[in-house]
Amino acid sequence: MGNMPVGPRYAIYFVPAAGSRLYRFGSRLIGYDCYTGETIPPHQDDALPDDWTALTRTPRRYGFHATLKAPFALAEGCSEAALREAFAAFCAKPRETASVALALRTIDDFAALVPSEACDTLAKLAAACTTCFDGFHAAPTPDELRRRKPEMLTTRQGEHLANWGYPYVFEDYRCHMTLSGSLPRERIAHILESLDRLFHRACLGKTHIDGIALLRQDCAEASFRVMDRLPLAQVRSVLTQGSASIVRA
Repeated sequence: MGNMPVGPRYAIYFVPAAGSRLYRFGSRLIGYDCYTGETIPPHQDDALPDDWTALTRTPRRYGFHATLKAPFALAEGCSEAALREAFAAFCAKPRETASVALALRTIDDFAALVPSEACDTLAKLAAACTTCFDGFHAAPTPDELRRRKPEMLTTRQGEHLANWGYPYVFEDYRCHMTLSGSLPRERIAHILESLDRLFHRACLGKTHIDGIALLRQDCAEASFRVMDRLPLAQVRSVLTQGSASIVRA
């Protein structure tokens, strides 16, 4: 059948440390803490629209994160315990880590934080997650494929979707930390101005990609929760130049 998977799904994300300013900023904006599974009320002084809770319904399900390995159901014969063991082994392997400055941007019609400049080290980390954990993910269902709107993808992205279960990998990887769901086009500029004020007030500085997280979604109606967050073994740090800024698509 072509329905969404009945059992749990898993994902590998960059989730900022729970006590970091970046995590407090992003999780408060979307209204959900993926470490605790609790709803977070917005700041009373945040200049956000009255329907902000509705506009953040989609990112609230996934938690504040940047995708490294998109959500997947376990392939037949794979276990959660084996996945956790492989995740720990992946994090223990020394690799370059990145430090990036973030920019507020619109991607299509939603708001997100993105690296202000391209970061090859971050792209390599995402590619490694895509390939190293490929054996754990079940083939996407027809419903999952349709949800990705394959008719809107390039030929290469369509091939990625068929081969890896996610269209935005390798050359098409686009690191972003989602802050909203789909925004009405006539309201995007005004909402971005509000987010920009909050973004600069937070004074986030550079973001160090020094740890990644394994998350679980119990069922389609549930939100993702962090199972494990482990530091990445480092060989050296790579800095991406630039300061936090606002960039409009």
